[in-house]
Amino acid sequence: MRRRKRFVPYQEKKDEHKINGNITAPEIRLVGDNLEEISEIIGQKIETGIFKSRTAMYWANDADLDLVEISPNAKPPVCKIIDYKKFLYAKKKKEKELKAKTQKTVIKELRFGPNTDDHDFNFKLKHGRAFLEEGAKVKAYVHFRGRSIVFKERGELLLLRFIKELEDVGAAEELPKLEGRRMIVMIAPTKKKK
Repeated sequence: MRRRKRFVPYQEKKDEHKINGNITAPEIRLVGDNLEEISEIIGQKIETGIFKSRTAMYWANDADLDLVEISPNAKPPVCKIIDYKKFLYAKKKKEKELKAKTQKTVIKELRFGPNTDDHDFNFKLKHGRAFLEEGAKVKAYVHFRGRSIVFKERGELLLLRFIKELEDVGAAEELPKLEGRRMIVMIAPTKKKK
């Protein structure tokens, strides 16, 4: 038997700003740094202030631009006379640049046991140092299995020793703490990535 697909009505994508005829407020506060240019185009002096929305729409129409509601929650709503497509393009470009500038934090994990011997400790210490020098955070934890939970002190001493060995490249965000069967410490790099 064939299953019927559920009918989903088409929904038009709404603009995030009200433009031109969609602005419902009777009065608006007109702002913008291009008001002098618009004044020259329409042959009338326009300054920042409160105007009837219909009047501002006529001005925008005469200048072949859009009246865009920038801040709808203000009393009266704040609007600009601009080219809406260029405005959206500039906004997306700015958001993309901000996203590129934000640094992504990488967290690397190192797992220890409460009875980790010196060779394994030094091996993981070398990896932890390399991760911190690359600019990544290190999450070191001691995992207690079964009855090894009675060796909490050993695990804490191990993590404190790990923090002490990495003092020159990283600093612990807080002292080791027990979460369930794991004792965890986060170490952040002190120097920026090369």
